[in-house]
Amino acid sequence: MTDLSGKTALVTGSTSGIGEAIARALAAQGADIVLNGFGEEAAIARLKTGLAEEHGVKVVYDGADMSRPAAIETMMKKAEAEFGAVDILVNNAGIQHTANLEDFPAERWDAVIAINLSSAFHTTHHALPAMKRRGWGRILNVASAHGLVASVQKSAYVAAKHGIVGLTKVTALETARDGITANAICPGWVLTPLVQKQIDALAERESLTAAAAREKLIGEKMPSGEPVTPEQIGAFAVFLCSPAAERITGAALPIDGGWTAQ
Repeated sequence: MTDLSGKTALVTGSTSGIGEAIARALAAQGADIVLNGFGEEAAIARLKTGLAEEHGVKVVYDGADMSRPAAIETMMKKAEAEFGAVDILVNNAGIQHTANLEDFPAERWDAVIAINLSSAFHTTHHALPAMKRRGWGRILNVASAHGLVASVQKSAYVAAKHGIVGLTKVTALETARDGITANAICPGWVLTPLVQKQIDALAERESLTAAAAREKLIGEKMPSGEPVTPEQIGAFAVFLCSPAAERITGAALPIDGGWTAQ
């Protein structure tokens, strides 16, 4: 157990998938939560109410578009006004597009870089002053195994995730004596809607069943043959906010079933 009572966690891209699991895990330890992401209004309202009632924490939602710096700034200022500071910042929002370099649309490159990389700069930029004033902060950047190694047809995603790892290291060095840690979590395949789209595309492209496409996609990269679960990543995030992790900073930490050990 890690007591996060009195702390506020802002998790981008937290209305589904990995971000939602991280928000749930932090709320379970007593952290107030700022949710962010897209989705149906009713579903987001249910998530917000459910988290608050289940864990006795305060939960607010901000639908800031993570491709827009001005919207990010407004979200961060509102969170600080509401809670005094963002103590735990989880940069998780992400999108994907796959194509060979010569076929990769420039506008999709710009969108992936904006949401997967630049948004983390903007949130961190606005979160750090209050963290420094309080003498405590945790910055968790959800990178990917693709922040450490590459795959074909993912130029923008791989570039963004490698960039997130670099940004994490700089953040850690600049805050090493401020009671703040910054780390990158590098998952392998996680069965989120983003990955399910890739499984569906593989199945259609190669005329495979859904099960065969899932096995092929995951097994060719992860020696474990099994995907990471969002709940495992949530538990990992909680650990990185715990006293046991106070000296872990600037690290790119794989949770990838052996993918990057090869």
